[in-house]
Amino acid sequence: MRIDIVTLFPGMLEAPLAGSIMGRARVRGLVDIRVHDLRAHAAGRHRVTDEPPFGGGGGMILKPEPLAAAVEALKPEGADARVILLGPAGRRFSQDVARELARRSHLILLCGRYEGVDERVSGTVAHEELSIGDYVLTGGEPAALVVTDAVTRLLPGVLGDGEAPARDSFARGLLEHPQYTRPEVFRGVSVPAVLRSGDHARIARWRQLMSLWRTWERRPDLLETADLTPEEQKWTDGFRQGRTPADFLD
Repeated sequence: MRIDIVTLFPGMLEAPLAGSIMGRARVRGLVDIRVHDLRAHAAGRHRVTDEPPFGGGGGMILKPEPLAAAVEALKPEGADARVILLGPAGRRFSQDVARELARRSHLILLCGRYEGVDERVSGTVAHEELSIGDYVLTGGEPAALVVTDAVTRLLPGVLGDGEAPARDSFARGLLEHPQYTRPEVFRGVSVPAVLRSGDHARIARWRQLMSLWRTWERRPDLLETADLTPEEQKWTDGFRQGRTPADFLD
């Protein structure tokens, strides 16, 4: 997969993209991530990328011409590239969207800035707009990193454990179960005995149950669309009646 990120501030992205899983994936050739300076695609001596808005008001608006020129330079005619503008008015980014994008061969991410982007970019340059949440950022660079990270880790060979994405939070619409490591007791809190039992069937059942319980406690909204097994549905019905995981454990 290739991911191109167009931004006014390339320095905000280079260091994060060089580290950890994304950095190793790039070195191994599993993903080709490139960062591009929007100013390189602006016309004129001063490489102007933003202008005041029509109708007045504070702040500056990113001009459509440099963004269009950047996309045209990065997307050969006929190429299958998905062009995405990162902005607050887009559909909400989620694990399902990450999986959808991971099936693409080429993504071009456009980072918004200042008071916004000329509306015509959404209609003529970008295929869609994505938002990573209902809050305000100084620009689209953090959002581009979020999308790139979430998509990259889903690509074949990127994670050491190929089954890891299937166990992640949101993989089935649920939060992941609690995790523990040594020491067995920390500040008076012990690792659950079932995890030290060596009984893999009981451990798997506990993890499944605790994944559901954690979702029930912290993100009950996810249960409205989660694909539950008959047993998980029984557990959920029990939670609604005031029961706890202890009521379902052997």
